[in-house]
Amino acid sequence: MDPAKRKLGLMLSTSPDHANLDTAVRISRAALERGVDLYLYLIDDGVLTVDRPEIRDLAERGAKLFVCAYACQKRGIPLSEPDRLNYCGLVVLTDLINGSDRFLALN
Repeated sequence: MDPAKRKLGLMLSTSPDHANLDTAVRISRAALERGVDLYLYLIDDGVLTVDRPEIRDLAERGAKLFVCAYACQKRGIPLSEPDRLNYCGLVVLTDLINGSDRFLALN
């Protein structure tokens, strides 16, 4: 299958100081460079990465960024920038899992 027609779902649930952030960013950049549609879902402590420059860069490169609204609420993170982010819940995560050709969970 042509990589440009593929969909990759990626979930990040760990904090910014965990090595998973670097892994997620590297996988995401490689996918975007190949023309893959990237859907990045931040959940649990992963929502703490939402304002990191590398996450902002992924969104600017074309990644579709989804953020768990409940996790933001529990961590006191205000919901902002709806033009850049999609705040949602687990139903959307389920849709991303089911709608992706590949789905990776970095826990």
